[in-house]
Amino acid sequence: METNAIIKINGYKALVKELGEVQAEKFISLVQQEHFDYTEWQKKLWIEESVEATSRKAMQYKESKDFKR
Repeated sequence: METNAIIKINGYKALVKELGEVQAEKFISLVQQEHFDYTEWQKKLWIEESVEATSRKAMQYKESKDFKR
């Protein structure tokens, strides 16, 4: 298991890679400004979708050209 510091560094690198440095900073600022409960969000995210359907979509995405390895 990685340390919290390593996780934060890797997360920031992923944001910069995907969004660019300025947009990554803006994203972090926006998240810090809002009250966001990740656990509650996850509970409601795919409430009407089965585990099998979600897994199938994830596997299809992984095999797609949009998946970055």
